[in-house]
Amino acid sequence: MENIILGKEIRTQIESIDTADIVVGIPSYNNAKTIGHVVRAVQAGIAKYFPDKKTVLVNSDGGSIDGTMDVVQNTAIEDFHTIMLHHRIRPAFKITTPYHGIPGKGSAFRTIFEIAAAVDAKACVVVDSDLRSITPEWIELLIKPVIEHDYDYVTPLYHRHKFDGTITNSIVYPLTRALYGKRVRQPIGGDFGFSGKIAQFYLTKDVWETDVARYGIDIWMTTTAIANNFKVCQAFLGAKIHDAKDPGADLSSMLYQVVGATFDLMEGYYNIWKEVKSSENVPVFGFQYAVGLEPVSVNLERMIEKFQLGIRELSGLWNLFIPKTLLAHFENIASLGRDSFNIPDDVWADVICYFALAMHKKTMNKEHLLKSLTPLYIGRTASFVIENWSSEAEEVEQKIEKLCMVFEDKKHLLRQLWDK
Repeated sequence: MENIILGKEIRTQIESIDTADIVVGIPSYNNAKTIGHVVRAVQAGIAKYFPDKKTVLVNSDGGSIDGTMDVVQNTAIEDFHTIMLHHRIRPAFKITTPYHGIPGKGSAFRTIFEIAAAVDAKACVVVDSDLRSITPEWIELLIKPVIEHDYDYVTPLYHRHKFDGTITNSIVYPLTRALYGKRVRQPIGGDFGFSGKIAQFYLTKDVWETDVARYGIDIWMTTTAIANNFKVCQAFLGAKIHDAKDPGADLSSMLYQVVGATFDLMEGYYNIWKEVKSSENVPVFGFQYAVGLEPVSVNLERMIEKFQLGIRELSGLWNLFIPKTLLAHFENIASLGRDSFNIPDDVWADVICYFALAMHKKTMNKEHLLKSLTPLYIGRTASFVIENWSSEAEEVEQKIEKLCMVFEDKKHLLRQLWDK
């Protein structure tokens, strides 16, 4: 334990616990209103599905001032008999600790990894602290593939509103699938199960003073697991209900963070992804069923206006790395009305490839480059919303599958131009 970042008080708690079977991590920052429900769901899931396992619940907090850590310590299931068929329950230990290092979700995860390694946990699960739809069954579904089937990494599979998760649907999923050959539908889902083995592997990576510590931890974990040949699966969790955002709202910071992390990983794993020629399905655990979903507000007029403004103001910058024929296509789209507004899949895949290449070649400042993607992303999202306004969820998923196949087909562009 000499090299870990944990404070003396936490080390003392760990020494008293000694070893554990399961570690459950809940990163938080001012989530007092929602974290109680998450903790109760976790406790119920452990008690119901893993009553004979020694469990540690870790709240890794980013300096909350609303009493989040107190809520975690004081939250308990009042009546275990309501959720138990038998009553052999091993007590769960709780550790609440502020994390150290660079502020951000990645630093919170590092603390959880450190504690998991210190207690030699066999399985771990991390869930968001603002979830409204988490149930005890999530804990079973995220942990059981690790304990019973020797998987190292379990990603969530949710049903989401067709206009929710547009960064995942239009960029992160199609690109990571094309690059690494695994059809992991929610690579940045936020709720994961993983083995103690891969937690210790993550700790060996020298990323904790980089942007991964601030953000990008989700895509980093997923990509690292796939690229290093860990055994990966998915768990169907039903609906993910959270505070969904208007996909046309100002998402430039999130886009910069997530897409930047995805592009950064392309540098380190080039020798792996350049050899991948196709994609394959990833096993799914859990019974899939239809769920009710909360609506997502969309302001199409504002989205199209932001796209048009970007075309007017940023074409000179894009001209440095996007072919003129592609830019001309966008200029034509910007002149169209809502009824004719459409950014085709092949045009969109080309754009993402040229942005990835521009970042690889350091054509300009990383932040300027990635934030200039925002109006194009908003335009693509508007096109997607228009095309799928009346579509059912299954039809929308088929269109996302079609987009993914286009990305796979366009991968040759990345291979050809990466080293030129």
